[in-house]
Amino acid sequence: MNYSDGDPRDQLTHVGSEVVRAGLVVGSGGNLSARVPGADDFWVTAAGTWLDRLDRSAFTRVRITDGSSVASDPAEQPRPGTLPGRSDTCLPTSELPLHLAIYRRRPDVAAIVHLHPQAVLLLDALRERIRLVTTDHAYYLRRIVTTPFRLPGTAELAEEAGAATIDGTNCVILSHHGCSVLADSVELAHKRALYLEEAARLTYQALALGRADALNECPSEFIQAIEAGAQTTA
Repeated sequence: MNYSDGDPRDQLTHVGSEVVRAGLVVGSGGNLSARVPGADDFWVTAAGTWLDRLDRSAFTRVRITDGSSVASDPAEQPRPGTLPGRSDTCLPTSELPLHLAIYRRRPDVAAIVHLHPQAVLLLDALRERIRLVTTDHAYYLRRIVTTPFRLPGTAELAEEAGAATIDGTNCVILSHHGCSVLADSVELAHKRALYLEEAARLTYQALALGRADALNECPSEFIQAIEAGAQTTA
C-alpha cells in the first residue's frame, strides 16, 4: 500500500483491514477518518461498518465547519443493503462528533484512527498506566492522555477527547470505550495505533509476571533528544 498518494478512502480501507488482522478490532469496533486534500471536508466510515470489509462506498464525506454531509459521486453512493451486515443508507459513524471536535481543534491532523483495542482497554479498566518501553513507543506516541468515561457518541465525549488534544497530544484513551490516535497522515496514524497496543501488551505482560514496578521505560536521554529535534527516527 502506497500511503503517499491515492484516495484517502483507499488508505483507510487498508488500515481497517490491517488493524483487524493485527487483532486491534473485533467486529465493527472502531471508526476511521481522513481529511480530503485541499478541502474543508473529511471522509469518515459509515455507522456499523466492519473495518475489514471497507470500500469507497463505506465512507461519508462531511464538512468540518458545520458537520453536514457533502454530496459525492452518485456512482459511489451505497444502496440499501449493500454494506456488509447493514440494511440502512450510508450514515456517518455515531462518533462523528468526536472526529469533528478533533479536526476543528487540530488543523495539523489529517487522519484519526478510533479503535477499541483489547490490551489498551484492559489496562484502562485496571487503572494501569501504559508504559512506553521502546524507542518506537517514545518516538511515535510521546505521551498518552486518558479521559473520563462519557457516553459514546455524545457531545460530552467529543468535548473531552478534543480538549485532550489541544496541547499536541496524539494518543487519547477514552475510558471504558476505546482510543483515538491522530496524525498528519493516514500512515502515521496507523503506526501510532499499532505501537499504542504493543506498549499496552508489554505493560500487561509485565503485570502478569508481577514485575510492572520493575519495568523500565524508554531512557529519558532519548526523550530529550526527540524534544530537542536531534532524534528524527526511532
